[in-house]
Amino acid sequence: MRLLHFNALGRLILTDFRGKSTPPYAILSHRWSDSETLIEDVSNGNYIKAGEGYRKLQFCAEQAAQDGLQYFWIDTCCIDRWNNNERSRAINSMFQWYRDAARCYVFLSDVPLSAVMEIDACSDWEASFRKSEWFTRGWTLQELIAPVSVEFFSREGRRIGDKTSLDQLIHEITDIPLAALRNCPLEQFSISERRRWVGNRRTTEDEDIVYCLLGLLGVSMLTTYGEGKESALRRLQAEVEGASSAPSIIPFSRNESFVGRELQLAELEAKLEAKLFNDEQTTTTLAIVGPGGVGKSQLALEAAYRTKQSRRSCSVFWIDASDIDSLYRSYAIVAQKLSIPGFEDDQADTKQVAKRCVADINTRQCLLIYDNVEGTTLRPSGSSTTRAADLTDFLPDSKLCSVIFTTTKRDTAKTLAPQNVIALHELTPDTALRMLQTRLTTPLSNAEQQEAMHLLRELSYLPLAVVQAAACINASSITVQQYQVQLDKHKEAALEYSNSSSKSELQEANLRKTIAVTLSISISQVRHINAVAVDYLFITACVDRKDVSLDLLEAASPRAREDAVKVLDKYALVTRRPAECALDVHRLVHQTLRNRLQAQGQFVQWTRRTITQLLQVFPNDEHSNRSKWRRLLPHAQHALSHSLADSNDEKILNLASKCARTLFSDGRYKEAEELNVQVMQTRKRVLGEEHPNTLTSMGNLASTYWRQGRWKEAGELFVQVMQMRKRVLGEEHPDTLTSISDFASIYRKQGRWEEAEELEMQVIQTRKRVLGDEHPDTLSSMGSQASTYWKQGRWKEAEELFMQVMQKRKRVLGEEHPDTLTSMSNLASTYRKQERWEEAEKLFMQAVQTRKRVLGEEHPDMLSSIGNLASIYRKQGRWKEAEELFVQAIRTKKRVLGDEHPDTLSSIGNLALTYWKQGRWKEAEELFIQAMRTTKRVLGGEHSNTLSSIDNLALMYRKQRRWEEAEELFLQVMQIRNRVLGEEHPDTLTSMSNLAFTLQSQARREEARILMETCFQLRQQVLGEQHYDTQSSLNTLHSWRREYDKEDL
Repeated sequence: MRLLHFNALGRLILTDFRGKSTPPYAILSHRWSDSETLIEDVSNGNYIKAGEGYRKLQFCAEQAAQDGLQYFWIDTCCIDRWNNNERSRAINSMFQWYRDAARCYVFLSDVPLSAVMEIDACSDWEASFRKSEWFTRGWTLQELIAPVSVEFFSREGRRIGDKTSLDQLIHEITDIPLAALRNCPLEQFSISERRRWVGNRRTTEDEDIVYCLLGLLGVSMLTTYGEGKESALRRLQAEVEGASSAPSIIPFSRNESFVGRELQLAELEAKLEAKLFNDEQTTTTLAIVGPGGVGKSQLALEAAYRTKQSRRSCSVFWIDASDIDSLYRSYAIVAQKLSIPGFEDDQADTKQVAKRCVADINTRQCLLIYDNVEGTTLRPSGSSTTRAADLTDFLPDSKLCSVIFTTTKRDTAKTLAPQNVIALHELTPDTALRMLQTRLTTPLSNAEQQEAMHLLRELSYLPLAVVQAAACINASSITVQQYQVQLDKHKEAALEYSNSSSKSELQEANLRKTIAVTLSISISQVRHINAVAVDYLFITACVDRKDVSLDLLEAASPRAREDAVKVLDKYALVTRRPAECALDVHRLVHQTLRNRLQAQGQFVQWTRRTITQLLQVFPNDEHSNRSKWRRLLPHAQHALSHSLADSNDEKILNLASKCARTLFSDGRYKEAEELNVQVMQTRKRVLGEEHPNTLTSMGNLASTYWRQGRWKEAGELFVQVMQMRKRVLGEEHPDTLTSISDFASIYRKQGRWEEAEELEMQVIQTRKRVLGDEHPDTLSSMGSQASTYWKQGRWKEAEELFMQVMQKRKRVLGEEHPDTLTSMSNLASTYRKQERWEEAEKLFMQAVQTRKRVLGEEHPDMLSSIGNLASIYRKQGRWKEAEELFVQAIRTKKRVLGDEHPDTLSSIGNLALTYWKQGRWKEAEELFIQAMRTTKRVLGGEHSNTLSSIDNLALMYRKQRRWEEAEELFLQVMQIRNRVLGEEHPDTLTSMSNLAFTLQSQARREEARILMETCFQLRQQVLGEQHYDTQSSLNTLHSWRREYDKEDL
């Protein structure tokens, strides 16, 4: 749960209390206006201190303060509307949040100040109070009943009274019993009585009049907008009565208009029934296959309801398997239903929750429907950082379970259910007629039925086409015969739109032709009613077909947009997602729309218009915008995939650049690189090499190289950009300072500490003067300087600076900002170097947990945190824990970054080191050699990572007393470092020390002493007398001398 408060500087702060104790808070009940302050406004600090939305926010804060409460909650500011999972959870949690509030303030925007000037004079204010819209809305019912304390205020913030003092009046207005208004336990009122309280109320969405009862009735239920009020009521009743049957989740209501498919349904039921009487020891699998629009999901849905009805001991769970993210979300809902450990924890690993679900399901009699399976490998939705996964890893393996898959791919069906594939084709004529009749609002006469049969033949008996035709006939108030006339009129032109160079199967190509005609008719009818609605349809053709945010649909007002979307819904052209403020388009409709625009030569025009709108709503890569960009990113990528090539349009390039930055922030470096390369090349050609936008593109590309471990390419580009920015923008321009800081990181990588420190100090001083002490860029420079101290072993200075940066970032950016977490990890690394294990472990664990929730379990920064935590376990001798984490990191890094990425190879080296520390020499040696050979091949024989891997192998040989092999490798590394880095580089001196120890172990005293003395003198000169490494060399020399003296005696 997030809560708001104003800090001492008057800045509005949003704090996330998930996993923490929630402090007392006030909660606001209100009706939304067109000028609400939203969560992204608060997070970015760009809210406008004007308008009704901010006035309500200010009122709530001031009233809470008067009541001794620091924190307050407002739905518009505390629920991330871009996070679909969060919105869904919020609906089922809202009653509890209002119930647990210390105070609930009802802000009545339609009760003016003049009406409540004198509360005692009831006649004036009471009339206004009685007429308030607040008492007529569905969701405000639970906001009245749930809290213990409910206070009512006018639109100017004057107190009218509370639920106690006004109970009689509220009873008269709402007909809610006084006992309920006086906080009597809801169990004292029957279910029917509680349902009656919502009788005269209204909601924007039909289904919400049912969903707003969930808390009052004490049940939780999956919200499925678009199902209609009656369907939602049936599901609610089933939830209320469902305590006596096995737990089930079917997110769609039963299709009362379901007709046909009797043979296939009988076959499904027979195979499911046979499961009860055979001795199979494995899961029974069945697959329904057919092209889009033939009713696969509807058939599976009817089978699900029949199973639930006939076998009350059998659970039925519906899993959306269209992509891996949808699969995880579905299992999360099942986990909640079954109370699987982790279902309430936002920090829980979604994959592990899914696996625990499958393990639990294996112990139950279950039917599972995996809908929309396009292959055994499930891809991510495009809006997240999760990676592809094998569907078979998430299937039950139990004789108690049966599974139904729906898919358009015959190969997939045969793979998943080799013996039980049920193919669907077009409907039979009689079945198609029954479907049409059930969907039409006006019954067909005998004569009209004959006309309908002719129409259905033209529609190829395709269920999707039948649904669209019926919707158009109903919405346009025309007859079947009139629709037939329209079909004949549109057929020839529409067939041109269905032509495609796609290599789809002939059957699907024919279906697209059918949909092209019905779509053409619908568009023609809609254009007469609402031309804006047609524009919206064309915009959906230019983006991804799923989860199209309404923010992408430009409108004169929210009401105008809502009206247009309702028209599209009425004509069955889209599927609405009111809870997510979004809509979906059927795959066939989406393809046909694109073909239509291409055939008319309008596709480029509409794509550019869509990109203009995307550019307006697509956020920057600030951490607080993460949910928003993850939902918009697949749409932007879809639009760019057809317009970026050879484009000189700056809007297109700007959107591509925004996408690249967000991909970079999500750790998807390869995808970011691809976009950055295209943008840079185009800007070089169009704007010239020294244009600021070109230099920005070059800098962004260099950053992606750097994160992929391609330091040479990154360094060359960083230097080039820095030199041009100095010349073009000047020494103190913020972009120039960024380049200088990037250049300093190259020096740091090369061990040129003094030069790096000098540059970093220059940047810090300039940024403090130009940007301020607490600007994020200033803090970034301070963090870089601390890293230089760390590299030099100046632990105390590094610790102080890392602590300072972390505390400032917490205050300025927030505790969960990625930069704050980086500071936390850096500070923990400093503790680790000082062997302060408990302090380091605590911070590393906190970074792991927060990064998992904020960035995703496979983000490179998250994997880095896992490696850091594992290294602490290894230092503490907790070998098993360390090994498990390193193995986990290696597997994920291989999948996310690739087998040969430097970070992957580094983790392999760490695992080898863990084996070595346990005395598992053979396993350790194999991994060390593997890492060394791969690093040498990928990065080159003289790369610092290659030399480190050789060093590790040599150290293990020395530990095994394999002196000659160790000496050969140490000498090789020292010579290369001496040549590449110079004799005085810290890494060269480390090699010198390692070689000296190896010589000493072979009783080659004089060679060892001379080498160690040289090492000590250089370390004293380069690192300083008090540096840890310098003191280590000095102590070693003293120890050897004492040893020599004893032996001489």
